Amino acid sequence: MPKKTLIITYYWPPAGGPGVQRWLKFVKYLPEFNVDPIVYIPENPNYPLLDESLLEDVSKSATIIKHPIKEPYKLAGIFSKKASKTISKGIIPEQKKQSFIEKLMLFVRGNFFIPDARKGWVKPSVKFLSEYISKENIETVITTGPPHSMHLIGLQLKAKLGVKWLADFRDPWTTIGYHKQLKLTRSSANKHKALEHEVLNFADDIIVTSFTTKTEFEAITSNPIHVITNGYDYEPLKDFTMDSKFTLAHIGSLLSKRNPEVLWRVLRDLRLESDGFAKDFQLNLIGAVSVDVLRTMNKYGLDNCIKNIGYVSHSKAVKHQKQSQLLLLIEIDSEETKCIIPGKLFEYMVSNRPIIALGPKNSDVETIIKETNTGHYFYYNSYSSLKSVILECYKAFKNNELQVHAIGIQKYSRRALTESLSKLI
Repeated sequence: MPKKTLIITYYWPPAGGPGVQRWLKFVKYLPEFNVDPIVYIPENPNYPLLDESLLEDVSKSATIIKHPIKEPYKLAGIFSKKASKTISKGIIPEQKKQSFIEKLMLFVRGNFFIPDARKGWVKPSVKFLSEYISKENIETVITTGPPHSMHLIGLQLKAKLGVKWLADFRDPWTTIGYHKQLKLTRSSANKHKALEHEVLNFADDIIVTSFTTKTEFEAITSNPIHVITNGYDYEPLKDFTMDSKFTLAHIGSLLSKRNPEVLWRVLRDLRLESDGFAKDFQLNLIGAVSVDVLRTMNKYGLDNCIKNIGYVSHSKAVKHQKQSQLLLLIEIDSEETKCIIPGKLFEYMVSNRPIIALGPKNSDVETIIKETNTGHYFYYNSYSSLKSVILECYKAFKNNELQVHAIGIQKYSRRALTESLSKLI
């Protein structure tokens, strides 16, 4: 008999963005491993991005239950709709360029909504789910964050009902990049730490998406920690042709600090040094892009080779991945981001296009790209090697020889990863 498992998540179709894909795919494959998923989501969420096409991917066998939520971002939009929407997407302007409203909203978000703006959903959810769990004889509850307030629902349900509880961290809590930008008081920072400690030490099992996060959490708890990365779902696509230009495509959000000037300088110099490169090259930006990043690109004279496409549906993003000549992955150059493995990395890997990645030294992304032979990884000071590799790729493009020979990526398939999850359940 299938084991009923309750999954508590904020992000669910028609929400767009990377936070949706992980559990959408787990729910799709869990029934194959004798698990009956029941997904609990907000009835009236305020999603910063929408992708209606993802509704087609929701498993027909999954049970979806909903409960109302009060969304503070809707109220914040009264004061500044633009600032509210931008911050809710995770795009935080540099401190010196923040308006008074943006500074105020960040302070309120960091100090009055701990751990996050969805904290008001915890109490009504615990009441609603306590009755539902007892009625349906559910033994296992899974919470996934961010938002990390989802874990507080699991924390209270375990204390109240004694259910088995798995806490899934798609991103770290107090060490995630934007945490320092929330203008936290000392007491607020301590409260975040205390809640993080309580969740990590009370959950039966902890799931993380990177080995660096596992190491970080091992310093806080002795509870079992399991690494189940994000992954890819093979999506055959026949109706596309390769870009005729030498395209370098970045898919996803480009935050203010994902701004490697070394890359923009390399591209500027290659265009200045070769008329052929200048004629053939195009930088495609698919997703939300910070104004700060665009300004820096323009400073290096790239404005006339940029195609700023904006946010597109997941299906269109997959098409861009497959038809681009090169795929660009950028992470903030900091100690805190070594643990971040963007979900798009795995979709990049299965797209059969070479990856150009930039980020901090010794990151999990660097390890995966090298192990799978899916591209090249550079640091923010790697001018010569970066320039050399892009030039080599351009020459291969001109000779119709630009390709990638991936190794061992099958373990990152969504189905294989779901099998690992099912063993914990």
